[in-house]
Amino acid sequence: MTLKNRISLFVSLLFTVLFGLASTLIFILYSNFRKEEFRNRLEIKALSSIKLLVNVKETDRQLLKMIDQNSINQLLDEKILIFDANYKLIYSSIDDAKINWSVEDLKDLKKQKNSFKKQGDYEVFGVFYEINNKNFYILISAPDYYGNSKLLYLRFILILSYLFFTTICWIFTSYTVKKAMSPLGSFHQKIKNINENNLDTRVEVKSNKNEIDLIANEFNFMMDRIEISYQKQKEFTANASHELRTPLSRITSQIENFNAKKETDNETKSFLRIILADLNQLTELIHSLLILSKLDNKKYDQKEKYRLDEILFSSIKKLNKTFPYFVIQFEIEENDNLDSLLEIKGNKKLLEIAISNILKNAYVYSNNKQAKIRISCAEQHLMISVSNTGKTLDEKEQENLFQPFMRGKNSNRTSGFGLGLRIVQRILSLHNSKIIYSIPAKNVNLFQLIFHF
Repeated sequence: MTLKNRISLFVSLLFTVLFGLASTLIFILYSNFRKEEFRNRLEIKALSSIKLLVNVKETDRQLLKMIDQNSINQLLDEKILIFDANYKLIYSSIDDAKINWSVEDLKDLKKQKNSFKKQGDYEVFGVFYEINNKNFYILISAPDYYGNSKLLYLRFILILSYLFFTTICWIFTSYTVKKAMSPLGSFHQKIKNINENNLDTRVEVKSNKNEIDLIANEFNFMMDRIEISYQKQKEFTANASHELRTPLSRITSQIENFNAKKETDNETKSFLRIILADLNQLTELIHSLLILSKLDNKKYDQKEKYRLDEILFSSIKKLNKTFPYFVIQFEIEENDNLDSLLEIKGNKKLLEIAISNILKNAYVYSNNKQAKIRISCAEQHLMISVSNTGKTLDEKEQENLFQPFMRGKNSNRTSGFGLGLRIVQRILSLHNSKIIYSIPAKNVNLFQLIFHF
């Protein structure tokens, strides 16, 4: 899980839990408040009834019932029972509701002075009352329809609010964290796209007030040092390669001239040809290193358009001069958009080097000095496939195929330095393209050059 998703999940869960606890606490507190409020109402009603019955001499039980029936404090479906000191019922309201009671309940009421309990939908309040040296027990029962309806409505509102606001919180948190972390995403994408061809890439810094911008500053400073070191290394390789080419050319020329003299005996000529072959290999190595050192140079800007088929034919023509026995089978897939797809914006010289290296590789590592070239296209890319028959690479060799100075087991008795495919990959990378190696059949090597548009 990404850091962005972890933060969003943590904040959302925290809000969900806290809001849930707050809603539960509100519900419990209001439930207790309703219960206490209704208990007070029952107590007031009970005490007012007993005072009216005992203190007002003119008030008899029938009149008290009429007063209770028309009282402003009347409770819905209330029931009042009043007992004397001998636990004898001396008053009962006209309501049909029943109160379950026993003498033991009344005795406990005398000890506790008052009690409050629930019987089904009814809530029962009992109180022991002493007046004029007389003891009375009062039980009053009534359902709190109004309070319970408000409690039920509060529960509905809290649940609805919980679901609504937690959903809003999850969405808003995800959006806010995503927006806040967007610079980090851009930072990651910039780092991901950095390679040896674009070491001048820098991360945009808007301010120095947050941690992301501070990291970006340090990253840019680090990239400055890396780029300087890399350029110095490139310059050294280019300069060394360039300086070595001149003495090697002189030595080659002198050996060729000496070898051409009539007075040179055959044994010496044979020896000089071996030295000359080694010099040519060394010259080729230096030339390859020089190409690699200049591939990220700004002079290779891709501004002009060229046709890939023309570059391909030009490379084949030049290669046939070196390898006259090289047989190439050529195939082009029919497509209405082929002409437009064959045009590519790039550097002609580099593309010729890349295609020449692939074709040379196909010739050197084939068992019959033949190769097959096929041009195919799709909506978004053009593909040049080069295949030959011969020994193939194992999985470990395929992983390091495009690394410099890498040569497989099939390179025995073949000249080379393992730089050709590396150069091809770098050139295609400069043209936003790529090369893929595969083994479609037994003893068949296939290289696919994919040019994206």
